[in-house]
Amino acid sequence: MKSVKTRAPLWLLLPAAVVLGGLFLYPMYQLGLLSVLDFTQAQVSGGQPSSFVGADNYTELFSDPRFWSVLGATVVFAAACVIATLAVGAGLAVLLTRISRVPRLLLSVAAMAAWAVPAVSGSTTWMFLFDTDLGFVNQLLGIEGFNWMYDRYTAFALVGAVVVWASFPFVMVTLYAGIEAIPKSVLEAASLDGASAWRTFWRIMVPILRPVLAIVVIQSIIWDFKVFTQIYVMTRGGGLAGQNLTLNVYAYQQAFASSEYSRGAAIGVVMMLILLAVTLLYLRTLRRSGEQL
Repeated sequence: MKSVKTRAPLWLLLPAAVVLGGLFLYPMYQLGLLSVLDFTQAQVSGGQPSSFVGADNYTELFSDPRFWSVLGATVVFAAACVIATLAVGAGLAVLLTRISRVPRLLLSVAAMAAWAVPAVSGSTTWMFLFDTDLGFVNQLLGIEGFNWMYDRYTAFALVGAVVVWASFPFVMVTLYAGIEAIPKSVLEAASLDGASAWRTFWRIMVPILRPVLAIVVIQSIIWDFKVFTQIYVMTRGGGLAGQNLTLNVYAYQQAFASSEYSRGAAIGVVMMLILLAVTLLYLRTLRRSGEQL
């Protein structure tokens, strides 16, 4: 009887596992298969059959300095976006616990509105606000003819701001729910002991919220590492001379602009393996610290 009860959750999860397996495993298989073939426009049009080339696509990819440059830019950009998203989301989550009902409702609605805006619409709106000639920001700052997307770093900063703006509501709501679940007696005891707000957050809330933080950190890393729409729309495909390329946009250019579908698939496999490694490393670190997720 005990074994039946132990296996019951597994049987309940089986339908979802079958559906998710079909949605994820088959595309992953096709991506991996395409990355070890010679598959270009000639094969798409049916003029030539595809041939197995093994690791040749990966060898060419790893010997390309352009790939390593784009990879480095992607890691730095994603790390900056993750840190900024967590900082903004966590700060606003704590703020939600300290303000009255009406301001809390208004802040929550505003955040959800930002989260609900499609990436293309949000990116286009921000581009209009920072437009060189008609942008509200340039008029407010009193500068004329300044192109925010011309310089590599200002372009990355502006795209990063859009990514954070669209991502922080998830972090805010998730952490706010976790904070509300913390026993009030624990926070009251910390207050009576004279702990400051920062010390209470760092020493009490963070350890209790570690499982929730694991979720938001992993989700943020995945989302920000594979950002595509904001960069593609705002930099018009990667910026001047490709100065604002990330791996996702680079893979798109290789696969569809250059018709090197196998090379684009190889970049996709590399991205998947990097994200898998980061996720497993983060989960292992949490388990070693004594937190069972």
